[in-house]
Amino acid sequence: MEIDQWRRDYLRGGLRRKDLKSSPVEQFRQWLSEAVEAGLTDPSAMCLATADASGQPSQRIVLLKGFDERGFVFYTNLQSHKARDISANPKVSLLFPWHSLERQVIVYGRAEALSREEALAYFHTRPRDSQLAARASRQSEPLESRAVLEQQFQAEKEKYGEGEIPLPDFWGGYRVQPDAMEFWQGGANRLHDRFIYRREDGDQWAAERLSP
Repeated sequence: MEIDQWRRDYLRGGLRRKDLKSSPVEQFRQWLSEAVEAGLTDPSAMCLATADASGQPSQRIVLLKGFDERGFVFYTNLQSHKARDISANPKVSLLFPWHSLERQVIVYGRAEALSREEALAYFHTRPRDSQLAARASRQSEPLESRAVLEQQFQAEKEKYGEGEIPLPDFWGGYRVQPDAMEFWQGGANRLHDRFIYRREDGDQWAAERLSP
């Protein structure tokens, strides 16, 4: 495997200042729509980067479940590794890797917990088995075996039968409020196009081009 020789050129197109929306959220909305139209697998999948109190970074893929000018929303176990990191250090980063479109979007910001009401409203839109799985799993905790996990899931299933499944105390969501957002479009000869929006006063944004 000669990994050092794996390469390709990026020829799908460029990104020019005249094409940019005034708001990075609107620019993201356009690119996400184009990712969906292109038939990308899991276009809402994003890599969430956190760091604990010691500065040790950690990353994992989560799914975007909503966004607007206030920020980008995801849900998780509130006792998980990521949640513990956020409790110690709310500064996070999101990365949307749309490889087949030769695009990336990076969000830099702070994660804040959603209200109980927001988490409850989303929780009951999930498939029933996903609700049960959220109750059964103690995310990021050591697990003796797969069989134990399946037993915990079955116990929750029997406990609630056909009744309503309550929102666990240890489950909720976060909104990442962006301070900056970068849009990357691959270019020929590694002359990529990069623009970063930085928040100014209030809801005003300023965009500048970065060297590739």
